[in-house]
Amino acid sequence: MSKIIFIVLFFLTTGTATVFAQAKTEGVLVAKDTLKSKDIDPLTPAKAAFFSAVLPGLGQAYNKKYWKIPLVYGALGTSIYFYVDNNKKYHQYRDAYKSRLEGYVTDDLAFLDNNRLIAGQKFYQRNRDLSALVTIAFYALNIIDANVDAALIQFNVDENLSVRPVLYPNDVTFKTNVGLTLNYSF
Repeated sequence: MSKIIFIVLFFLTTGTATVFAQAKTEGVLVAKDTLKSKDIDPLTPAKAAFFSAVLPGLGQAYNKKYWKIPLVYGALGTSIYFYVDNNKKYHQYRDAYKSRLEGYVTDDLAFLDNNRLIAGQKFYQRNRDLSALVTIAFYALNIIDANVDAALIQFNVDENLSVRPVLYPNDVTFKTNVGLTLNYSF
């Protein structure tokens, strides 16, 4: 009966520990956890991307990269500003050209001839469309940044795994050699 109790107590006390190192105490092997493993959540990058898609910058806040939020809003705000400004000027040139074709002369662009009004329309339409593409690109970049950053946060980067440059003298010529060392500690 005492053997059964001993076996049950042994499994209950060591069942939660992981076997990375073993220490001998009183003739019984007891497992010790020497490395603390960080749980990896595979849905974290998807959550960050979703949050950034719903509200730009929210994925960066979810990743605790608060310094990126002003960059996101600066890029999106600037590109939206240029879209609105170019759209306003495009409609101004288009309305002036249409009113000139109907026989009316507007005061604000009266000094331009018809060819200049057409060229102005094309210029501002092209810049408006380019600003819309840049806005969409910054929005997509915001989502991609949140997704990639959330995925990279989960990587194990500590002193046990490192690549460092090393300078060492050559034994024969005494010249300095350059190399890389890969350290992996268990």
